[in-house]
Amino acid sequence: MAQDIRVRFAPSPTGNLHIGGARTALFNFLFARHNNGSLILRIDDTDLTRSTEESRRGILSALRWLGLDWDEGPAAGGLYGPYSQSQRLDIYKETARMLVERGIAYRCYCTPEELAERRKQAAAEGRAPRYDGRCRELSLQEQIEKENQGLRPAIRLRIPDRGETIVQDFFRGDVVFANDVLDDFIIMKSNGIPAYNFACVVDDAKMRISHILRAEEHLSNTPRQILIYQSLGYSLPVFAHVPMILAPDRSKLSKRHGATSVEEFREMGYLPEALLNYLALLGWSPEGEQEVLSLAELVSQFTLEKVGKTAAIYDVKKLTWMNGHYLNAKDIDQVVEQAAPYFQKKNMIPQRLNREETVYFKQVVSAVRTRVKTLAEVADASEYFYTDSFSYDEKGVRKHFRKEKAAEYLKKAREKLALLEKFDLETTEAAYRELSEELGVKAGEIIHPTRLALSGRTMGPGLFEIMVILGKEKTLKRMERAVQYIENLS
Repeated sequence: MAQDIRVRFAPSPTGNLHIGGARTALFNFLFARHNNGSLILRIDDTDLTRSTEESRRGILSALRWLGLDWDEGPAAGGLYGPYSQSQRLDIYKETARMLVERGIAYRCYCTPEELAERRKQAAAEGRAPRYDGRCRELSLQEQIEKENQGLRPAIRLRIPDRGETIVQDFFRGDVVFANDVLDDFIIMKSNGIPAYNFACVVDDAKMRISHILRAEEHLSNTPRQILIYQSLGYSLPVFAHVPMILAPDRSKLSKRHGATSVEEFREMGYLPEALLNYLALLGWSPEGEQEVLSLAELVSQFTLEKVGKTAAIYDVKKLTWMNGHYLNAKDIDQVVEQAAPYFQKKNMIPQRLNREETVYFKQVVSAVRTRVKTLAEVADASEYFYTDSFSYDEKGVRKHFRKEKAAEYLKKAREKLALLEKFDLETTEAAYRELSEELGVKAGEIIHPTRLALSGRTMGPGLFEIMVILGKEKTLKRMERAVQYIENLS
């Protein structure tokens, strides 16, 4: 592409970063990086009643956690700041004043109550609610009189009564909107705050945005934005409205479908690289059949031509599978570092570990991580390594502890283990194989009740790996406890 590629992600700080917003940020990031362009982060915080500093910090934190950096914006700076709309109010006011002076916009003194009454009347008469333009031709004297009455004007853009506005969308082609349904919309509110469409256009133009990649829900805003571009004499960017993300039942994604924000997935123990990889596949297709892609591979392959035109279906099961893949493939030291907060939250490990505790912790995480899908599950699956006071799985008790010779087999296995001078994977497994031959039973008849005795669970890492991590003394003690439990069942 010959022109300089400049894209922007412009979240409103009114809540957490939703996965739809995260995907938009990712697509902008990939498009910019693939084309050696620039990504601008702008905070659209003109909704002063709903915008919060907490949300702003949360959005920046989520983007950094995902590994999505920006070239201009908060903390990064740039030539076209400030990068928060609340700090750019003078720019919008001056631009709106210029439009009024040129007769392209005008002051409107209609009160919210008057407008509401007219909409009600239009609905009763079967007409579309549309501003009737009664303030379009107010004389200067009439304006002065209204302001003397204490009325503060909004500013409206003059829209052609006829004709149409065409949105040339990258994915949909030409989308036509009739001008007579747009009416003279407000660009500056009476309180001096710009309307979203106006502030958005002014900023995108002044920040030299070349391509606007955003969710398709913004398509309905685009004809108004184009009219603002034209009224200001700005050239249009390329518009590309990405199809929506839908729930499995093809309804709009919401809280009832589970976690929907980046922060929620982070708290649940998903890895940023897994979430990024999954989000990229929501509406975009890589080359071939490979689905597990690093961020560098995503950058290398990403083009708008490979973005689909239909809605993407959100599937948390696929995300969880992908997270498990990354968790298993990741360097163990990184997994240990990332898993630590989940263990600390459950008071399983202290904030600072000594050398011996660190070695033990690494052994536990290494044993457990291949059988779970998230960092939170790593902690959940490791609890019995940090406490002796666990309960036994009820189904496991019925299946393994209530067998006629369960206590006898555990006693004999404990005796074998107690005689071992060396307590490692090879010797413990050999002892169990030898015992199964002596008793004339399958090894599983001894292994399954032992696993339940040591962990309280029927699933998990290999039994002999559990033994070695726990150590000989703790293993024997837990087996003795289980024998007493079984004997008390009868």
